[in-house]
Amino acid sequence: MATLLLGPLLRRVDGDQAVIWVQTDRPARVSVRAADRTVTSDTFEAFGVHLGLVVLSGLPAGAHAYAVELDGSAVWPQPGYPDSVITIRDPGDPDAVIVFGSCREASSSTHADAGHDPDALEALGQRLLDAARTGRARLPDLLALIGDQIYADNLSAPTTRWLAGQQRPDLSPPDHVVTFAEYVHLYHESWDEPPVRWLLSTVPSVMIFDDHEIMDDWNSSAGWLAAVRAQPWWRERIVAGLASYWLFQHLGNLTPAQRDADPVWRRIRAGEDATAVLTAFAERVAVPAGPDPYPWGCTVDVGRTRLILMDCRGNRVLDGAERRMWPQQQWDALAGQTRADCDHLVLACSLPWLLAPAVHHGESVIEVLAARHGAMERLRQKYDLEHWAAVGHSFDELTALIAGVRGPATVSVLGGDVHHSYVAPATIPGATAAVHQITCSPLHQSIKGVMRTLLRVGWWRALGGPAALIARAFGVPRPAVRWRATRPPYFGSAVATLTHRGRTASVVIEGTTPGPALRPVLHHDLT
Repeated sequence: MATLLLGPLLRRVDGDQAVIWVQTDRPARVSVRAADRTVTSDTFEAFGVHLGLVVLSGLPAGAHAYAVELDGSAVWPQPGYPDSVITIRDPGDPDAVIVFGSCREASSSTHADAGHDPDALEALGQRLLDAARTGRARLPDLLALIGDQIYADNLSAPTTRWLAGQQRPDLSPPDHVVTFAEYVHLYHESWDEPPVRWLLSTVPSVMIFDDHEIMDDWNSSAGWLAAVRAQPWWRERIVAGLASYWLFQHLGNLTPAQRDADPVWRRIRAGEDATAVLTAFAERVAVPAGPDPYPWGCTVDVGRTRLILMDCRGNRVLDGAERRMWPQQQWDALAGQTRADCDHLVLACSLPWLLAPAVHHGESVIEVLAARHGAMERLRQKYDLEHWAAVGHSFDELTALIAGVRGPATVSVLGGDVHHSYVAPATIPGATAAVHQITCSPLHQSIKGVMRTLLRVGWWRALGGPAALIARAFGVPRPAVRWRATRPPYFGSAVATLTHRGRTASVVIEGTTPGPALRPVLHHDLT
């Protein structure tokens, strides 16, 4: 009898449709029962892993408990846990509640002993799980995980010990994963904890990668890419990282119609060997901004809110006179997606658009110097100076795009990566919406020592002006946007909730210091 290894994950819910994702230990027929219907689908195999996607359609509005069977045997819900549910929204409901965060090492990681606060995603799952047991759960409409859902290059002690017992490719780094099976191990470590597993089974989710799904500083510069390509383990690692990401994260971001139109999925469903298809695909898209860039992002409409999940890693333009976050055709597509009839526009990406002002100006100067001096490129990589400010042309493009948005009451730019959380209102000449940078990072990680001090000091108003003058002296244009944080940043594990009611909006960031339960640490009205 087949065994449920991971999942179920409730992924994309769109209109009256819902997508359920599972991993099994062998080929199986997966059945999902919800409302008055049962839908069955066979698993498919890639790299020796068996995965299933089940699409339920025509579900009425409301919350529907669901159950999963493998080959006719019940495997979900698990004993002692409340039912997982699929919630179909009333089509006329304009409101939205979106929870988001980034940068999460699994709670089983012994890095917690080194000073991490308790895991914010696990705390959120536990809170909703406890509420569901009493019938009082108020579920968010969407969970957006915006980068570093796994750490392929910063492994827990249990995973490091597990790797030591595996047959690995020659010259594999002992503290990095390389093979597909090793990547799958990381997803199990991250998603198999009971509160997180239940949370992912009952709240729809979308996800986008950052660098640590592949490797620290992934695609940060042409120099970085040339150096890593020379490593004997790189080809296997990039194929495994991108293929596992496509299967475990990206595939669930798509609506059923989008998935059916996806060229990779169409070949797999047509019966081609999925391992061969995904290997060729990963080798092609491993070259950033190639002739046919793959659209890693997605767009989700929740009530009168549009969320656009943007890829800041996979399609960077690294060569030529101006580096860019992605090529022109993707900028054109993004501009079209922002011209929506909505009350609130949310742009979510792994990297914050607006950093601490002094840090922003410092990164813009380093970008200029790195083009002239190799030592500056090494400095940029060492301290992760690779955000929007370090890709100045794209920073200006995104700023201009936001300034041109018409109709929505708010434009919220969500970010992660930087291991501290803050809300920063922004002023752009010509903008008609209330614009904010909202950064929530980490879900479960930490930053200490000199880097924490530099990030805290970077928000000091007394340093912003001099840093801007230095940037001007190096020929960096003055940004078309002004911003400042509403209060000092929060350093610690955190999760954010963005709430839209009509044309009003607010955000609350909750942390786990001193833990383990969540408590509000930042709150801001966005309108």
